Amino acid sequence: MPIADKYNPSQSEDRWYKHWESKGYFHSEPDDREAYSIVIPPPNVTGVLHMGHMLNNTIQDVLIRKAKLDGKNTCWVPGTDHASIATEAKVVKLLREQGIKKSDLSREEFLEHAFAWKEKYGGIILQQLRKLGASCDWERTSFTMDEVRSEAVIKAFVDLYNAGKLYRGKRMVNWDPEAQTVLSNEEVMHNEENGRLYHVAYQVEGSDQRITIATTRPETILGDSAVAVHPEDERYSHLKGKKVIVPIVNRAVPIIFDDYVDREFGTGALKVTPAHDTNDYEIGKRHHLETIDVFNANGTISDAGQYYVGQDRFAVRKLITKDLEASGNLVEIEDYRHSVGRSERTNAVVEPRLSLQWYVDMPGLAKPALDAVMTDDIEFFPKNQKNLYRHWMENIRDWCISRQLWWGHRIPAYFYGDGDDAEVFVATTAEEALSQAQQKLGKPELTLDDLRQDEDVLDTWFSSWLWPISVFDGWNDPETLNYYYPTSVLVTGWDIIFLWVARMAMAGMEWQKEKPFKHVYFTGMVRDKKRRKMSKSLGNSPDALKLIEDFSADGVRFGMLSCSPAGGDLLFDDKLCEQGRNFNNKLWNALRLIKGWEIDPNLEMPSANALGFEWFEQRFHQVLADIEKNFAEYRLSEALMGLYNFIWGDYCSWLLEMMKPAYGEPADPHTVQKLLDIYEQICTVLHPFMPFITEEIWHELKDRAEGEDCMTSSYPAHGTYDTKVIARFEILQSIVSKVRDVRNKQGLKMAEVLPVAVIDSEAARAVWNDDGMKALLSKLANAGQLSFVSEAPEHGIAVVHGTDKYYVVVEKEIDVEAEIAKLKEDLEYQKGFVSKIDKKLSNERFVNNAPESVVNNERKKKADGEERIKMIEEALIRLGD
Repeated sequence: MPIADKYNPSQSEDRWYKHWESKGYFHSEPDDREAYSIVIPPPNVTGVLHMGHMLNNTIQDVLIRKAKLDGKNTCWVPGTDHASIATEAKVVKLLREQGIKKSDLSREEFLEHAFAWKEKYGGIILQQLRKLGASCDWERTSFTMDEVRSEAVIKAFVDLYNAGKLYRGKRMVNWDPEAQTVLSNEEVMHNEENGRLYHVAYQVEGSDQRITIATTRPETILGDSAVAVHPEDERYSHLKGKKVIVPIVNRAVPIIFDDYVDREFGTGALKVTPAHDTNDYEIGKRHHLETIDVFNANGTISDAGQYYVGQDRFAVRKLITKDLEASGNLVEIEDYRHSVGRSERTNAVVEPRLSLQWYVDMPGLAKPALDAVMTDDIEFFPKNQKNLYRHWMENIRDWCISRQLWWGHRIPAYFYGDGDDAEVFVATTAEEALSQAQQKLGKPELTLDDLRQDEDVLDTWFSSWLWPISVFDGWNDPETLNYYYPTSVLVTGWDIIFLWVARMAMAGMEWQKEKPFKHVYFTGMVRDKKRRKMSKSLGNSPDALKLIEDFSADGVRFGMLSCSPAGGDLLFDDKLCEQGRNFNNKLWNALRLIKGWEIDPNLEMPSANALGFEWFEQRFHQVLADIEKNFAEYRLSEALMGLYNFIWGDYCSWLLEMMKPAYGEPADPHTVQKLLDIYEQICTVLHPFMPFITEEIWHELKDRAEGEDCMTSSYPAHGTYDTKVIARFEILQSIVSKVRDVRNKQGLKMAEVLPVAVIDSEAARAVWNDDGMKALLSKLANAGQLSFVSEAPEHGIAVVHGTDKYYVVVEKEIDVEAEIAKLKEDLEYQKGFVSKIDKKLSNERFVNNAPESVVNNERKKKADGEERIKMIEEALIRLGD
């Protein structure tokens, strides 16, 4: 069957993906082979494929496919995260559009709507990953709220509680008024923003004196319980025992003296609002101040605020400013740039709020996970992320894990009694909690109706930190877990190093006493070519599926990886995907070229061809060694581009040209078969990066047995290689290129034979005392028979390689001026090169501290450069310059 003129990726990709999946190539079960496992960073169930997903999952697929070709038992577990805040917000919005309020539904009714939404939309991103070629073990697809994962979450909570590593406490928390839930510190994004600093005067009770304070949040004045000054601040020492009148509410509050106050900031006086500032809360505890919560959960003013009740906090900020001005208490307003904390999910300004919540004792879990990273038991790529990790782990704070939502894992805590002092019973089931209550309280008559379960759910990350354990059902199937755990590598963004990576490390050390992954590869951010982060608001984030449609999955994978330095940001340009598509076409055309040759079965392989194959084999082993090194260091972009240059340059541009039969002549069968065998190996090596085109070509190379696929072939092992053979051919390639350059500049046709001569030397004869090398030079450059000469031949145009001088003999009038200009340009370059080497060698620190081999190499480079300068100057003299 003839090979199609053009490669059709849309047909090929769908066909081969279905084939791989039907053959069960993506699925893994424990066996005697070495396991290679990766767990996908579970995308939000609300998500659709974006550029970050494309990069992250392309890298994971490359690693999995390479490991499979290496003979390992690969398992890439996919799944999605229930994303409590984001999903609940989506469902609430959907219900609102249907005229339904969340408050009108019971918890069970709301969850029915949420699960219905999840079933309809929740698997979209996993389906989209198939288009990219992701070879996930779809039979193991997990969801953080499915039965197995939910059971693991509940057991983990109970384990920590029973071990005294999880507790319930009333503390100041980060409150998201839009989502109406608490946030962990890591879910609050702090950025410098332009704001205002309001200077407000408080009247000292019973006197004409006023104390001025400064605040960025004048609406919190309604909750003031004191004004604080430093104990050693003499400006206020006479006010001990006095009170001030809080503006608007006209409440008399004490003037207190506390070391926390900064005497140098502003007037040295600080308004104290214990319910709405973390530091104020601590001051309030020390001085037994009243805590007045003036905000409702949605950020409106509560009844305790007395004024502006029910109005939004930011609207009140404007209103209270006017009222303070009217009352004469507003001294001044100045522009002020300060740090503002916003919710990672809703972007709402976070409010500090006093609340009773559940916490994990993180300092108690951190040390084993910190040690694992600092000793490289868990190895980071790139290494510079270790310092960031260490800083956070050494300053870690307890993790607030309760969320005021319905969508999520409901906290397995059951209360007997009312209020904050109710008895708490933590158990995996309500029945277990009831048994605990009956025994502890000595009330066997209690029933389930006497207990009430905590209304809150757990932070989404509390399920995600168990992911490497729970996806293998670690609590119920330890054999499977022990086979795949620890996983081989985690591929993720550095932006969730605290939210996820560190917590997984802690969970792994806590429950498995073992790291959850051997390596962590941190990808950079995907940015546009102007270095801007991609976002919908900027309109610079391309449609991932449209890219695949336009450039093919292989083209997009190539484009993503070709500009993705290890750990660095990816500057994306769709021209890179176009380059990937062009590479597809180059690969296809190379196949068509070989398959299009007529074959004469009676011909033997020419000796020059054998020599070319010997060079290519050495070069292939060199490239394979580089690829292995780059894979070991997660330098996948370097591995791909090295392979790209090797295939396009060494195979297509050089080897095929060496082996191509003369026009109208047949090829020998041995050469053609050797080229096809090499191409088969190339397909295997390129397959992890570009799986579809390589599978298509693999099956076009020859008839295949059932199950003989590129995806399941064996990756070629790299052996030793002869650098001398490679160096000889570099000289051949250099001279061929220089002859072609002369031909182009002199306007000579390819059909015109150009004799080449080289000044006789030991080095020149080491290369050219070989009929095969001379034959290849003649074929590739149409150069005639190379000759050794003792002096420049007549009409010879000088070209230099290393310290050897060659002449291309042109039997026509030479443009002397142009040749002189070219030589002068080369002379300037060589002088600059030698000058740089000279500076390096004149640096005593370099000469004394660098390895001897490095210094000697620099000296040799200088000597070679000086020899080239001498040759060029001699050539200029001969041309009469």
